[in-house]
Amino acid sequence: MDYPLLDVFWTMLWFFVWIMWLMLLFRVVADIFRDDALSGWGKAGWTLAVCVLPFLGVLAYLVVRGRGMGERELHRAQDRERAFRAYVRQAAAPEPKPPGTKADELGRLAALHDRGAITDAEYERAKSKVLTT
Repeated sequence: MDYPLLDVFWTMLWFFVWIMWLMLLFRVVADIFRDDALSGWGKAGWTLAVCVLPFLGVLAYLVVRGRGMGERELHRAQDRERAFRAYVRQAAAPEPKPPGTKADELGRLAALHDRGAITDAEYERAKSKVLTT
């Protein structure tokens, strides 16, 4: 064997550490640009620090602004959840029935009765309901 087992484990470890580093780097850059409270110069400064000195820049960002990253992500998730729930409520709400006159309702009932869609008893019950409201 040219590649011992321990070297395979070390290679896998470094590969996963590298993947974690990339995920952290992208997360920090995304947080920099998504933060509305950070000014344009602040965003430029943090981006420059993260790009020029990536390890030191990311470490400094996590120390200085790391606590707020989770809070900002939580607020974004809550806002998305509220927007989704409002959309579902709006989409699932029944269409409001346009108000019709009593004559329109009686005409629809008579048409249903003539087609045989409702019985005489149902027609009389619905007609009395329309006339009493």
